[in-house]
Amino acid sequence: MLSTILLQAAGMGFAKMGATMGAGLAAIGAGIGIGLIGKGAVEAIGRQPSAAGDIRTSMLIMAALVEGVALFAIVVCFLGLFQQ
Repeated sequence: MLSTILLQAAGMGFAKMGATMGAGLAAIGAGIGIGLIGKGAVEAIGRQPSAAGDIRTSMLIMAALVEGVALFAIVVCFLGLFQQ
């Protein structure tokens, strides 16, 4: 009986640790992804300034998609964190 209770408590600790690590990794991954998108857009505009409007539009759409995926991942991690 005691071993079952201890194993359940350890499992909850690992689950919470995994959820917080997942949320952190999602935020870091989104930051890196958006940074790379911005870097690529600035380089592309530097090479072809006449296409700046199209490049900027594409950059904003891709950054929004990356941010949406990261937000979804963080919400899923937080749902796992608060499960009982």
